[in-house]
Amino acid sequence: MRIFDNLKSYSSEKESILTIGTFDGVHIGHNKILKRLIQDSKKNNLSSLVMTFFPHPRMILNKSHEIKMIDTIDEKINLLEKAGLDNLIIHPFDNNFSKIRAKEFVEEILVKKLKIKEIIIGYDHKFGKDREASVEDLKKFGKDYMFTVKEIPAQEIDSIAISSTKIRNAILNGEIEKCNKFLGRNFILTGKVIYGDGLGKKIDFPTANIEIKETYKIIPKNGVYLVKTKINSNTYFGMMNIGIRPTVGGTNKSLEIHFFNFKDNIYGKNVSIEIIKKIRNEEKFSSIDQLKIQLKKDEQFCLKLINK
Repeated sequence: MRIFDNLKSYSSEKESILTIGTFDGVHIGHNKILKRLIQDSKKNNLSSLVMTFFPHPRMILNKSHEIKMIDTIDEKINLLEKAGLDNLIIHPFDNNFSKIRAKEFVEEILVKKLKIKEIIIGYDHKFGKDREASVEDLKKFGKDYMFTVKEIPAQEIDSIAISSTKIRNAILNGEIEKCNKFLGRNFILTGKVIYGDGLGKKIDFPTANIEIKETYKIIPKNGVYLVKTKINSNTYFGMMNIGIRPTVGGTNKSLEIHFFNFKDNIYGKNVSIEIIKKIRNEEKFSSIDQLKIQLKKDEQFCLKLINK
């Protein structure tokens, strides 16, 4: 997959089939559209192309309403690449881009720049300055500029929107299994392994502290989770605590993972953590010894799940 960080940098000799969207979560509903896009591209000898935006348009146009994203931009790129796309454009969304008129967008971007022969788009898609144009307008432009518009049915688009909302709510509520069902995969957290205070090592539960630099990334509800990751092509399971560590008087939210049967030094490495299941809520224990007893129970429970 070729990746372009703006429209200007995109070039292709081949005509394209395009879809446009935020694709946050790249979930089951999104994958239906991507599958259709890729099938049509092969059937008609076209280049499959997704155009998405970063930052998310709502981050720019509605700054009063903070939105947390299911995926970071790098996670999204990896997921779209796995889908089998030819090309991905991640265009910077800003106020200037939002003011482009519909006719200019079609003529200069879709036709001249992207060379589209087909576009797959949602029934409720609006584009151009102040969302002035609809799918019906796009179909009229298609007749003028010789490209086909394939409209995604209302029920499918509504399902995608509902799924994204349900996924966010499930993550915030710690309902990871529900989240993973909608995603069609395990929810991912990606970050760098940093040094903590070393308490885990002192109680025989050494942990890798994960730092996620993207502040827009959604984080699950505080609690203990069964997780897995790949390090040097090997899969390792572990249990992750998300929370403030109340037993030791913590106040700042942290992400710590105790990996099972793992002793390598991975400080400074970036890791992608798949969250499989929530084990329990975060609790405040009466002592470190009580915490240690619970951690041993958590570990045994996780190992039973893994062996199943």
